[in-house]
Amino acid sequence: MSATTFLIVEDSPTMRQLLAFSLRRLKDCRIIEAVDGVDALKKLTTEHVDLVITDINMPMMDGLKLISVIRSNARTKTLPIIIVTTEGAEEDRKRGLALGADAYIPKPIHPSELLKTIASLLEHARN
Repeated sequence: MSATTFLIVEDSPTMRQLLAFSLRRLKDCRIIEAVDGVDALKKLTTEHVDLVITDINMPMMDGLKLISVIRSNARTKTLPIIIVTTEGAEEDRKRGLALGADAYIPKPIHPSELLKTIASLLEHARN
C-alpha cells in the first residue's frame, strides 16, 4: 500500500511543524505543506493528496474559501478535510462544517485527538 499523503495548510511555520510532527507518528505518511489556500490549490493540482488539514485564518485565501473551492472541484470534492484553528467560536465551527469540512479541531491540538480523527476519516474514505 502506498504512503498516505497529507496536505497541511497553515501560515504559521511553528504550527505546520507541530502538525507534521504529530502526523509522523503514522506509518507510511507523506507530508506536503502549504502556507495559504492559494499555495494549497497549486499543490492539489500537481500532487495526489489523501487528506487536507487546514487553518481558517490565513493571508491570500483563508481556509473556509479553500474548503469551498476544494468541494466545488470534481477531482477533489470527496477529499477529507480537517479544520485545525484557534477560531473556537461555534459559528466558525458550523460554517466550516457547512462548507464541507469533515472535522473541526480547536487549537491547541492534542496529537492523539488529531490522529484518531484522521484514522476515522481515512477509514470512512476507503469504504
